[in-house]
Amino acid sequence: MKHGGDAGGLPSLAVRRPWLVVVLNLLIVIAGIGAWMGVEVRELPNIDRPIVAVRADYPGAAPETLDADVTRVLEGAAARVPGVALVRSASEEGNLRVIIEFNPGVDLVDAANDVREAIARVEGSLPEGLENLTIVKADADAEPVMQLAVSSPTLAIDELSRVVEDRIEPELVSVPGVADVTPFGERRRVMRVRVDPLRMTAHGVTVDDLAGLLRSARADVPAGSLRSPEQDLLVRANASVATPEEVRRLRLRPGLALGEVAQVFYAPADATSYVRLDGRTVISLGIVRQAQSNTVAISEGVRAMVARINRDNADLRIQVVSDDAVFIRGAISEVLWSLAGAVLIVVAVVGAFLGQWRATLVPAVAIPIALVGTLGAIWLLGFSLNLLTLLALLLATGLVVDDSIVVLENVQRRRGMGLGARAAAVLGTREVFFAVVATTATLVAVFVPISFLPSTAGRLFTEFGFVMAIAVAISSFVALSMGPMIASRLPEARAPGPVWRRASAAGHAAIRAYDRAIGLCLRHGAWVVGLCVLLAAAAFTLYPRLPSELTPPEDRGVLVVRLDGPDGVSLAYTDRQLERALAAIQPLVREGLVESVFTIAGRWDLNRAEIVAPLVPWDQREVSQAQLATRVRAALEGLPGALVRIRSGNSLGVGGGDGSIQMAVTGDDYTRIAQAADAFARRIETELPGLRDVRVDYQATQPQLAVQVDRQRAAELGVPVQGLDIVLRALVGGTEVTELTINDRNLPVMLESRERERADPQDLLRLKVRASPEAGGALVPLGQFVRFEETAIAAELDRLGQRRAVEMSAVTREGMPLQQAVSELRELAARELPQGMGLLFRGDAATLEETGRDVAITFAIALLVVFLVLVAQFEGVTSAAVVLLTVPFGLAAAVFALWLSGTSVNIYSQIGLLLLVGVMAKNSILLVEFADQLRDAGRSVREAAHEAARTRLRPITMTMASTVLGAVPLLLGSGAGAESRAAIGWVIFGGLSLAAVFTLFLAPVLYLGLARFSRPRANAGERLDRELEAAAAQGEGG
Repeated sequence: MKHGGDAGGLPSLAVRRPWLVVVLNLLIVIAGIGAWMGVEVRELPNIDRPIVAVRADYPGAAPETLDADVTRVLEGAAARVPGVALVRSASEEGNLRVIIEFNPGVDLVDAANDVREAIARVEGSLPEGLENLTIVKADADAEPVMQLAVSSPTLAIDELSRVVEDRIEPELVSVPGVADVTPFGERRRVMRVRVDPLRMTAHGVTVDDLAGLLRSARADVPAGSLRSPEQDLLVRANASVATPEEVRRLRLRPGLALGEVAQVFYAPADATSYVRLDGRTVISLGIVRQAQSNTVAISEGVRAMVARINRDNADLRIQVVSDDAVFIRGAISEVLWSLAGAVLIVVAVVGAFLGQWRATLVPAVAIPIALVGTLGAIWLLGFSLNLLTLLALLLATGLVVDDSIVVLENVQRRRGMGLGARAAAVLGTREVFFAVVATTATLVAVFVPISFLPSTAGRLFTEFGFVMAIAVAISSFVALSMGPMIASRLPEARAPGPVWRRASAAGHAAIRAYDRAIGLCLRHGAWVVGLCVLLAAAAFTLYPRLPSELTPPEDRGVLVVRLDGPDGVSLAYTDRQLERALAAIQPLVREGLVESVFTIAGRWDLNRAEIVAPLVPWDQREVSQAQLATRVRAALEGLPGALVRIRSGNSLGVGGGDGSIQMAVTGDDYTRIAQAADAFARRIETELPGLRDVRVDYQATQPQLAVQVDRQRAAELGVPVQGLDIVLRALVGGTEVTELTINDRNLPVMLESRERERADPQDLLRLKVRASPEAGGALVPLGQFVRFEETAIAAELDRLGQRRAVEMSAVTREGMPLQQAVSELRELAARELPQGMGLLFRGDAATLEETGRDVAITFAIALLVVFLVLVAQFEGVTSAAVVLLTVPFGLAAAVFALWLSGTSVNIYSQIGLLLLVGVMAKNSILLVEFADQLRDAGRSVREAAHEAARTRLRPITMTMASTVLGAVPLLLGSGAGAESRAAIGWVIFGGLSLAAVFTLFLAPVLYLGLARFSRPRANAGERLDRELEAAAAQGEGG
């Protein structure tokens, strides 16, 4: 009667109404399958900060002029926009960029609009001559996610540049998620007016005369309309010239045509970069993604657009040189294979433990229902399928089967006691119902709180934590519904075969050995606790010695070599250095390790070059990218006249990707900051042997010819100072004086000197300018009021956080952890930098510092929430304390696993540590909950601890083995992303293997030590029953 009255609940419902349970679980699967078709696929969760960049050109302006007159003004306006987290900028000769980083919760479109409004308010105060002021929703310093090469067998470079600018770039920018297309190697067609200084002098003509005449060459203005009763006739006054012949015929004065003192012809613009693909000249297009956009979706869109353009244009060809999405797709594919392997391993482990392959039907059903059902939650919450959510599903494989194992093992145990199949299914499930719910709530309590951290770590863990929590929650429902339903319909176990009998005998021997060992431990509990504390202390001292980095070195399938030459060198010099550097890459091409070689000479600056060498697929080579990078670095070690760095990149997309620590010294005066930075760099080289290649980016080595104008003398001679800029730019480097409209295209007209490339600076002093008409209009040599001074300036001026900054970088030597290097640099900066200056880290170093703090907070929050959940579940502190006290020892086991495997502490291994917290707590709950049940049944604390340890040995060992062996595919995997998967795998495989000792031996000892201070939970219930009975009796008596 007692059981009949207690026949309700999910286990009983599952046995009584199996089809209802099957339909409910099928609905979960259908939701997951539907979500699979619509869920977004990307590399990582969307952790990008909203970033907006402001760019502008100011032809001829020095970095100091831009910094003082433009950059400072733009920075100040942008900094007042709501939600700004950081503003950084850089001013170079003729151009500037301001990058505004916003807080994570700010909408990118709103941020861009706010920046546009802020810039518009100060635009009137900017100097005249500022050009191409643009605002884009991307980091101006961002690396392109794709590199395209455009070539043509028939079109000249200027014609190909026109096609790229007019047709290809607009098509690519229209792809969703593309913020900008960065071209290199293009040379637009221009009209060159190349003057002969000697002929000009002979004819009494000045550069101002020529510039004024050329500006008048474009004369196309509307003159209104003639109206009549019948029609309106538009009147257009057009006196423009459109061909070199017409320009040559322009009259400087009666009897003197422009063609008599200058050559006029079409030609490509001066080259600012050379781009080659396997030796062929091409135009490069770098696809820059918007902040918060999806690299995989961009790749698909761009590749579709490239295919269409190639199909529609027979005279050109676009090739994809590099594509970050190749690595992402490969890494996702590898994770899916690892997931499939983990499922098979877990099912095999369960079958081996239970000795009945029919019994594996329960986990074989529970795993796909839980994992596929989680896909529905991923889509519903707006998450994506990425490396972290897929890893969460993979790691959840061992956890989702745990609940089914616990239910199935206990049902089998009750059937072995003689109960019928259905009764054993219901009663066996009820006995572990609370334990399953408690472990599920604990795991949810571990993973969900980390999702609310506001920093990079919190945003990175958000999807991982929720996916783990949802998968575990679904698995508990499946275990408590499908588990008893399937178990109640399993036939009686057949007589075991010879293999199983031998395995069973070995298992029983192990149980007897464990029984004796646990009895010994309970008798000498103080020694057990002392030994465990010593091991934990050893791990505590070992942890700071572990290498610490943001992400493990990744083989992303591409070698990127960057070369920086001295400031002020020509493009031809950089191209020669690039050719020498290619000698280190060519052997890899001959060995079949590199698919193609893509080079850029003049990448952003004339002294910078880049080599991009995509490697053959991972399964076609036995050497890693890091090994090839070491080989190339050794070959380029002695390359004179260039600083060589090899960029590798990482999943988070931060830092230089070349193993360097990026930092900046901030202050108020560039000269003083540079002096402090140079002194700091020397101290780094002498006091920090773990760092090499220390570089200060502020170098006053850019040659500059300063034109000093004597204003008083110029006034006496009647020469206006305002027009000198045009004269000097035309004679020194050439300048654009106007644009002509030809075939609906604006064609720049460049005024330049025939002697511009070989003129001695002193020759310029003999050139003449015209005095004002009031002074007679005489020709005055520049030498009468101008002198030249040769100086050196910095090629780039940076700002960080609205303070002037000098950027620095240093490369860590082999074996030097990033975290240790950052700490040593901070200590050295505190001692060496002058008052009023500070050291700020950027890239990997800054993210590592932020992540390190947040992960510590994450673990503290997770432990606190777990403890509170356990207190609520156990209705007491002691049992919760037993569970929680085992967790630090599990983390100690993980530290030993990291040390033994040589794995660093990084963002991925920290995910494994977080998972370890949940698994340790889950297994301890199984033991402690059963011990509490035994105490409620009248057993002593020692008897309850001993019997609970013996009885729960099998399910704990099974769940441990399932989780541990389920991580084996992470260790054995190869290909894209193998390094990050291995970092998690070693924590799970090694950490849980060692942590099993603490769970099986330390938890019973702790229970024995702490549970004696609390009463069994049944006492409170019995006391309540007695008081209620007394109250009822008193009421009846009244």
